Amino acid sequence: MRKTLMIMVVWLIAGAMTTVYGAGVVKIGQLTPLSGNAAAAGEHEKAAGALAVEIINNKHPELSNLPLAATAGLPNLGGAKLEVVVVDHQGNPSVGQTLTLRLINQDHVVAIEGSYHSSVTFAATAVAERYGIPFVVGDSVAANITQRGFKYTFRVTPIAPTFGQNYMEFLNDMKKAGHSVSTVGVVHENTDYGTSVGEEVAKAATSHGYNVVADIAYNASTTDVSAQVLQLKEKNPDVIIFISYTQDTILYMKTMKSLNYKPKMVIGDDAGFNDPSFIPAVGAITQGVISRSAWAVGKPGSTTYRINEMYKKLTGKPMDDPSARCMEAFFVMADAINRAGSTNPDAIRKALVETNMNSSQVMTGYKGVKFDSSGQNELAATYLIQLQGSDYVTVWPTDRALAPVIWPYKGWQ
Repeated sequence: MRKTLMIMVVWLIAGAMTTVYGAGVVKIGQLTPLSGNAAAAGEHEKAAGALAVEIINNKHPELSNLPLAATAGLPNLGGAKLEVVVVDHQGNPSVGQTLTLRLINQDHVVAIEGSYHSSVTFAATAVAERYGIPFVVGDSVAANITQRGFKYTFRVTPIAPTFGQNYMEFLNDMKKAGHSVSTVGVVHENTDYGTSVGEEVAKAATSHGYNVVADIAYNASTTDVSAQVLQLKEKNPDVIIFISYTQDTILYMKTMKSLNYKPKMVIGDDAGFNDPSFIPAVGAITQGVISRSAWAVGKPGSTTYRINEMYKKLTGKPMDDPSARCMEAFFVMADAINRAGSTNPDAIRKALVETNMNSSQVMTGYKGVKFDSSGQNELAATYLIQLQGSDYVTVWPTDRALAPVIWPYKGWQ
């Protein structure tokens, strides 16, 4: 009996040492839509995760300001390499729940990143919480995700209340510049993402003295938005703010042209407006559209410029904002695993709680990464970009602007 116990103790000690010190593979999960109406976005986020892992697993001294880029693998785990298990949630919350269970119970991941759709993230994080697995949210912005008192959910991206305030502050600045703006229309898809952001935008508009003359919810999988556009044409708000995914965004822009409707300004809440397929599909008929972004390529030789070049080499396209925020989440998650020096989920959670990155350590426009008691990054930030020609350029706030705002919205000119 004593001999058996001694063998068991030896096995336990050996296992613990392997977990903390032994080089090997550390599995992390990624939930993303590889099919459905946001499949293009999911493919780009998959590429962003793969690039982040490549940077972490191999030496990249040219990116040395980023966590783990200058070393190879996870130094505090003996140089262990990250391996990403990617699953397709199809934009379906119930599928997201099932796949989260699979990642935890079958693939044995130690942490998860996801999920683009807020509705999927809301469901998936509940599963991760139940099993005590850290879940780092890269880009889902529905406020309710971090309003449930969860211990294992952490979100790096700015969220809906921030966006609503930003849009109104921008419109206030446009009024100061002499542009007439008094009415707002809000158009949003009807899942957690659209509903949450739409409510916050409408609330912010009202609190800033704007009259919300249209608040339109729709199904993102719809194939005809003529009725919604005709409703907007009748109400004729000065500014329309869209909270939409890729296919529905493109559909709205084409329908507005076909019905010859142009408001004074169109603002898109990231998502479909920043998808790499947006400009090739409708860029010629959406000149002057504004979107939010936490990503900018930057000057040649900068970290962001180099990452964008690496991303283009991998995908053939420049990096977009959702993918950049997703990639940021991978760096934050890997940094926490390394600081934990362990694959134990509670140790990783503790390290995430203690995360304190400054602006020089992140690849996005965040002021850094530091989580509040709800798991929300209190240093997250965003700015506004405008499609001018064949690219978006930063136009607001003024201290970050690379070009002046073009007003009014030109559309197809």
